[in-house]
Amino acid sequence: MKRSMEARPDADERGITGLETAIVLIAFVVVAAVFAFVVLSTGLFSSERAKETVFAGLAKTRGSMAVTGNIIATTNSTKVTKLTLDLTLAAGGDSVNLDPDATSNKTVMSFQNTTTTSGNVTYTTTVVTGNGDKLLEQGELFEINVDVTAIAGLTLGANQTFTLELKPPTGSYLVIQRTTPASLTNSVINLY
Repeated sequence: MKRSMEARPDADERGITGLETAIVLIAFVVVAAVFAFVVLSTGLFSSERAKETVFAGLAKTRGSMAVTGNIIATTNSTKVTKLTLDLTLAAGGDSVNLDPDATSNKTVMSFQNTTTTSGNVTYTTTVVTGNGDKLLEQGELFEINVDVTAIAGLTLGANQTFTLELKPPTGSYLVIQRTTPASLTNSVINLY
């Protein structure tokens, strides 16, 4: 009795051998290893960039200055002629060069109100407490004087809002905004 052709397996059909299985397995392992290398490299690169960002943020905030006390305006009864403020470093801040005569790496001051903008205001520095140099360091106090009459095109009169911005070479900017009082009859006015 002959068997039907459908029931008999084809003579050319073969199963997967051990060698073919090993090759497929090795291919999967190699692909997985390459993928893991790419993922790990990307993760390490990302964490390195995150570390750089954190250090840049710390460097930006470490140079922070702070106003100690109030800002004093000297007037001639019609306009402000001079502004005086005391500066110190914020806690943990890095030193700031406040030498107005420095040719490089110095702090720049700008002034702005509704009528005038000046990007490089001339100021003088007096060391109140410290070692006598023009480098503001922890525990030191500097007095900054701004000759308002030297700012081209500016007449800072009564009831005017103005902004002073101190820009150190590194660290965050110090932005000070004040408004002059309605009357400038006193020769010295405390701008709270």
